[in-house]
Amino acid sequence: MTEGNFVDYAKIHLISGNGGKGSSHLRREKYIPKGGPDGGDGGSGGNIIFKANPHMWTLFNFKFKKHFRAENGGNGSKGNSSGANGKDLYIDVPLGTIFKDSSNSKFLCELSKPNQTVVLLKGGKGGKGNINFKTSRNQTPRYAQSGIPGLELTVILELKILADVGLVGYPNAGKSTLLSKITSAKPKIADYSFTTLKPNLGIVNLDNFSSYTVADIPGIIQGASRGKGLGHNFLRHIERNSVLLFLIPVDSKNLINDFTILRDELISYNKDLMDKRFAIAFTKSDLLDDELENEIKKDINKNFKNMKTILISSHSGKGIARLKFFLWEFLND
Repeated sequence: MTEGNFVDYAKIHLISGNGGKGSSHLRREKYIPKGGPDGGDGGSGGNIIFKANPHMWTLFNFKFKKHFRAENGGNGSKGNSSGANGKDLYIDVPLGTIFKDSSNSKFLCELSKPNQTVVLLKGGKGGKGNINFKTSRNQTPRYAQSGIPGLELTVILELKILADVGLVGYPNAGKSTLLSKITSAKPKIADYSFTTLKPNLGIVNLDNFSSYTVADIPGIIQGASRGKGLGHNFLRHIERNSVLLFLIPVDSKNLINDFTILRDELISYNKDLMDKRFAIAFTKSDLLDDELENEIKKDINKNFKNMKTILISSHSGKGIARLKFFLWEFLND
């Protein structure tokens, strides 16, 4: 998926179907001049139903189509015939889609399970025909109910990426390059910060026919939890990853300080991320000679005790094959 096709925010307008009118028809046939009321009920308007589609990864479909309306119910007619119910309108969205009322940003619901559905707007109820109002005192009611209008709502759709592994690091830490090496994804790669402005997704295929998904999250900077940099536009995507892989370049001035800042930003945004399982990949190891590599390993063993760590280089390919299985084992640990 190209970055331009990845859309994680949309605002759409919804109108459910109107209920059909009840009929006020009076039966009039040859030899039956006063047959009485025989007006049928109106049909119910169509509902607007959202469905989680596991094969969708983006809200791109809502970039150009923003107005949706369900079918109206049919009107009742003579012979006690009820109007047809309006067809429900089904709208597919990706897994991890959150719905909010645009008027007050109130959370409405979310779809996080494959094929899960939610009736977001119910159609209007059809009106009663005059046959329902016949009484002993009023044998020929000449009135019927109008159908109830459908509901109208403008909603905000927000997508939180559902991936097995989320890549977390500073801008220009090599996340996009790593994604291109372990998957067939082709993210934009350059030597300047914030090359990635939207998450990229890729699938890692292993020799044993197993696979898992990896998300390249745009870079984090200090203060991101307060909206600095790309801020909340990307932090929400981190919440839905099963595990996180922090990427720390070995040419950093202080490895443990860089890791601490990254993790603190995540926890400041959402305290639940404190319990998220994580591993650390030290990147750009091709910059090290044997002596420097030994020093880095000593530093890692000292400052990152009891943490899962691995030394890799996307440029030279060092540790990349091992990383694929390292993450698979971590996911299934």
